[in-house]
Amino acid sequence: MKTAADHREEAQQYIRYEKDKATKIATLTFDRQAKANTATIGMRALFADYVHQANIDDHVKVLVIRGEGENLGTGGDLPEHGDLYLNPDEDSNFLADLEIDDPDVKYPPHTSFRYLHGLTDYYAKARSGNRPLQEFKKISIIEAKGYCYGWHFYQCADADMIVSSDDALFGHPAFRYAGWGPRLWQWAETMGLRKFSEMLFTGRPFTAKEMYDCNFVNSVVPRDQLEAEVAKYANACSLTRPLDVVVVQKTFLELYKQHRGEYMGSLLTGFVEGVLPAMRDDVTEDVNLGNGVFQQGINNVVKARDKAYPPEWRLSRKGRSEP
Repeated sequence: MKTAADHREEAQQYIRYEKDKATKIATLTFDRQAKANTATIGMRALFADYVHQANIDDHVKVLVIRGEGENLGTGGDLPEHGDLYLNPDEDSNFLADLEIDDPDVKYPPHTSFRYLHGLTDYYAKARSGNRPLQEFKKISIIEAKGYCYGWHFYQCADADMIVSSDDALFGHPAFRYAGWGPRLWQWAETMGLRKFSEMLFTGRPFTAKEMYDCNFVNSVVPRDQLEAEVAKYANACSLTRPLDVVVVQKTFLELYKQHRGEYMGSLLTGFVEGVLPAMRDDVTEDVNLGNGVFQQGINNVVKARDKAYPPEWRLSRKGRSEP
């Protein structure tokens, strides 16, 4: 089994971090195009590191987060966990996710509540790579395009601004096989309860226009204008009030979000995710991480399930183009 250090080393090839000292604009780019920028364990850890680094760096005022190629990203790499979710045994553990490489650490048994909750509670922490933008005291801008799913959708919820191409799709596949994701509270806050309830219960992705209409996205432009639009936002932010003022502004906004319960929502969702093994199926063919349906692989099951939905509600672009 890979160690946390192994995951980090492998992930170096998939994330680029660059900064322009003159403008104080930094850019973090996901570049795993063969997998639609799906985030690995190591990529999430490096993402948290880079956001933390940019937060301290006096050369950085604005952080732009983007994906190379067609997509921002399709979420976490589910097959990477494999049997840790589906067929755990006495030796199964999430120590690599938790960045623990000490062989003397005993992970809770797979039959315990703590087996899964130890991971999902960690996902509520910024250092896990799921919500570091919440603690980022500079300005963050997401360049959204193509698929903006799962873990990448978390980052969209937490960023200060989102500039999107008109072909972007937002959502979380887990709404169809688990029923929740770590940023439930923040999505409800940023999308509005009514529209987020629709996404949660139908599992359908929302278009860039729909996300703009519910005030989740700041600007929507054709794909060929996306980079210029992002640059316009980033440059304007770099020219605004001094960095100390920005940090004061962000601290004010963080206090507001904590008043609204952002972190409490993360903790609650971590608890809710931890009870996933206790969820009982209605019928034998239900798609549930714990019921054995996933023998053919998580990705294959999600894709097959997708075809049962109306074309315009399917997750994949290919599926949306088919009858």
